[in-house]
Amino acid sequence: MNRPYRPQGAKRATNVSLNEELITEAKRLGINVSQACELGLNAEVSKAKREKWLEENIEALESSNEYVRKHGLPLARYRHLWRG
Repeated sequence: MNRPYRPQGAKRATNVSLNEELITEAKRLGINVSQACELGLNAEVSKAKREKWLEENIEALESSNEYVRKHGLPLARYRHLWRG
């Protein structure tokens, strides 16, 4: 399930326990607590997905890096053609 986050997507009520002082201060400052929680949760989900992807692909990345260390970049001889 790798769908992008859609802020306008369907909402579902949930219970969350948050620090009382933090909630009071957020409300005093006019912060939408639900929106702030949603944005924070989205950031954590994105971080976890990145970490999982890296964990699942670390061998391929290391292999690619080792190839470049040994042989250089595959198209390096053409780099001079791309200068602006």
